[in-house]
Amino acid sequence: MSVTAAEIEQVFREQYGRSVAVLVRLCGSIDAAEEAVQDAFTAALQRWPSAGLPPSPAGWIITAARNRAIDVARREASRESRHDLAALHEPADDCEEFDMDMHAIRDDRLRLIFTCCHPALALESQVALTLRLLGGLSTPEIARAFLVPETTMGQRIVRAKGKIRDAKIPFRIPEHAELQARVAAVLAVVYLVFNEGYTAKSGERLLRADLCEEAIRLTRQVSDLMPGEGEVKGLLALMLLTDARRAARVGVDNSLIPLAEQDRALWDSSLIEEGLSLVRHCVAANRPGYYQLQAAIQAVHCSAAGAGQTDWQQVVALYDQLADLTRSPIVELNRAVAVAEVHGPEAALALVEALTLDRYHLFHAIRADLLVRLKRPREAVAAYDAAIARSENRAEREFLGRKRNASLELFS
Repeated sequence: MSVTAAEIEQVFREQYGRSVAVLVRLCGSIDAAEEAVQDAFTAALQRWPSAGLPPSPAGWIITAARNRAIDVARREASRESRHDLAALHEPADDCEEFDMDMHAIRDDRLRLIFTCCHPALALESQVALTLRLLGGLSTPEIARAFLVPETTMGQRIVRAKGKIRDAKIPFRIPEHAELQARVAAVLAVVYLVFNEGYTAKSGERLLRADLCEEAIRLTRQVSDLMPGEGEVKGLLALMLLTDARRAARVGVDNSLIPLAEQDRALWDSSLIEEGLSLVRHCVAANRPGYYQLQAAIQAVHCSAAGAGQTDWQQVVALYDQLADLTRSPIVELNRAVAVAEVHGPEAALALVEALTLDRYHLFHAIRADLLVRLKRPREAVAAYDAAIARSENRAEREFLGRKRNASLELFS
C-alpha cells in the first residue's frame, strides 16, 4: 500500500523526538543524532511511497538512523578512533527493525529532556531545544512560535547544542538530590510545549495534537520519577483537563470554538476523571503551587454541567491565589475574565486597562469583548483589529474577525 508524503510527515512529527533520544544515547552527540535521524526520514521519503509503511515506522527510522550513524563513524574512525562505532554496535541488514525496548526509550527521552533543560542553558534555549529535539519542530516553526527571526532562533539552538558539547553536560537523568532543583525548568518547558500544541502561535492549524500528547507523556514520566512532587501532578492535571476539551474546541472547518459554546458531550470524560482525581490529591496535600492552582481552575470549568453553571466565584478566588503567587500580568488578564462574570464588564475592563500587554493579542481580544458588553462598538472594533494584527494563527484570526463583524452588526 502506497504512503503519501503527508503520512510520512505525520510519522516524522510523532517519532522524531523518540528517534533522536535513542540516537543521542547511541552516538553521544546531539548533532550526529539529528543528522542521522533526518537522513533516515529522507530515506523513508524515497522508499515508503512505493514499499508501503513498515510494521513499526519508529523501529525502521531508528534502525536506518543507526546504520547511517555507523557509516559516518566508520569514515571518522579512520582518522580518529573507533569509540563511536563500538558504541553503535553492528548495523542491522536492510533496516531490520530496531528492538523497541520501550522502557529504555522512555529513559532515553527523560535523559534528553533533562539535558535540554539543564540549568547551564538559558530558558529560551531550553524551550527551543526541547521543541526541536523532542517535538520535532523545524527552526522556522520555533522562530514563528516565539516571535523571533529565524536566524536568531537558529543561532540560539546552535549555541545551546554547543554549550552542551563544550561543557560536557551529561546525557542522564539527574540524581535524586538534583531533581528538585531541576524539575521547575523541566515543567516550564513541557508546559510551553503543551501550549504550543494546544494553541499554535502561528500557522494554519489551531491545534497540534502530537505536541500536546508529547507534553503529557513527558509529564507522566517525570511524575513516575517524582511521585511526591505536587507541582508535577498539578501540571499533569492541568494538561489532562485542558486537553480533554480538544475535540470540542475546533469545528469541522478547523474554526475555533470558545469554551462557552463547546459541546461538552465531546469532552473526554476519562481524561477529566483522571485530572479531577489528581486535583483532589493536590488539594488534600495543601501545598498549592502555580500548576496546581491552574489545574483547580480548569477543574471548576470541567465540573460544570454547562457554561451557565460555572462557579465563577470560585474561579475568581483561585485566580486571586494565583495572582498573589505569580504577580503575572497574564494571570491578571485571565483573572479579569472571571471578574467580568462576577462583578461585571466595567470592573473587568478597569483591571485590563491597567495592564501593559500591548503586544499580546489576547489582551486586545479580551478588551474588545468587554467593550462590546459595555456597548462601545467603535472601540471594540479597534481592539479586535489590534488583536487580529497581533495573531499569527489563522484559526484565531478568523475567529476574531467573526467576532469583530458580529460586533458591527450588533450595533448597526
